[in-house]
Amino acid sequence: MKYDFDQIVDRSKNLSAKYDEREKKFGTGDVIPLWIADMDFRTAQPIIDALKRRAEEGIWGYTARPASYFEAIRDWQKRRNGWEIDVSRMSFCLGVVQTLSAMVQLYTPQGGNVLIQTPVYGEFYDMTEFAGRNVIENQLVERDGRWTVDWEDFEDKLRAADLFLLCSPHNPLGIVWTEEELRRMMELCLKYRVLVVSDEIHSDLVFHGKRHIPTASLSAEIAANVVTGISGTKTFNLAGLQASAVVFPDRHTKEVFDRFWMNMDIHRNNAFSVTAMEAAFREGEEWLDQLLPYLSDNFDFVVDYCEKRIPKIRTFAPDATYLMWLDCRALGLSNEQLHDFMIQKAGLGLNDGCAFGRQLSGFMRLNAACPRSVLERAMRQLEAAVSGL
Repeated sequence: MKYDFDQIVDRSKNLSAKYDEREKKFGTGDVIPLWIADMDFRTAQPIIDALKRRAEEGIWGYTARPASYFEAIRDWQKRRNGWEIDVSRMSFCLGVVQTLSAMVQLYTPQGGNVLIQTPVYGEFYDMTEFAGRNVIENQLVERDGRWTVDWEDFEDKLRAADLFLLCSPHNPLGIVWTEEELRRMMELCLKYRVLVVSDEIHSDLVFHGKRHIPTASLSAEIAANVVTGISGTKTFNLAGLQASAVVFPDRHTKEVFDRFWMNMDIHRNNAFSVTAMEAAFREGEEWLDQLLPYLSDNFDFVVDYCEKRIPKIRTFAPDATYLMWLDCRALGLSNEQLHDFMIQKAGLGLNDGCAFGRQLSGFMRLNAACPRSVLERAMRQLEAAVSGL
């Protein structure tokens, strides 16, 4: 089947947070929404067809999770990433963010320290601080527009850490960590006895010949110290169905996690997420293989446009995710001024860079997972706004 990613889908009628929460987020509904991390594309047709069949049954009571559900995830990971997962070590969770929150609460002491690498997805801050723990930042280092680990600082921060939250692939920088980088980080975590929770929700969205390496696949010793959060929700644009999987190093860690959710009676998929996730992992590959080059071309369009027409804004094509990191420092605006400029002058709804690293100034995050015509309009508006400064 040939998919049309240029199609404009009217999302004003499907209660989309990306569109319907613009007034709340930006103070106006008159912005092109390129912020929250979901896509403006219809998902794979086999998923839609499976959900239609489920809807037509007309009964959506408490829903059992068949063995085939985790088996579909296992088979996908083996096929796409070469990772062999023991399904007996897998659990359901509403989302990877909820996994992070639970692991912080369960495996760090009150007032304990959680290590993150900034700039990083803002929920890494939020889930840690909501739980009454302290954030320790290993700030990534920028070199010629690319970012890497400050290794000396990373090791130093591990000495005080109780838990390390790894983002792999990295949001918002689009880094696909190399095997050497992952091994070095994991060996240091073993050295200082720091448990790792690896957020791998973007692992299917990888470009430029890069390959995602599941952290727990590096070795048996490393796997014994890693909890992994995975999901098809980013891959197939299914975030509203709220379903993810967690892979544990041992039965005890899994049992502690499962008991935490059982105590709140949160342990079942909803009737539609069971169907959608299994259909995605069994039949969604054709759609994904067409999506990836379209997203890559979107990245190239934005990079080329900025280089030629808005040189004061620097960006690069990420190796993973569909999120682009914009360096706007040459505009000479404070974070507050940049926030207002993007909304009031450019008419764009982007994410403030300072939400990903509180000491950062002059950056924005742009979601490029939309039809090309939308990006073209956004870039024209941004060019006009910058020219007017």
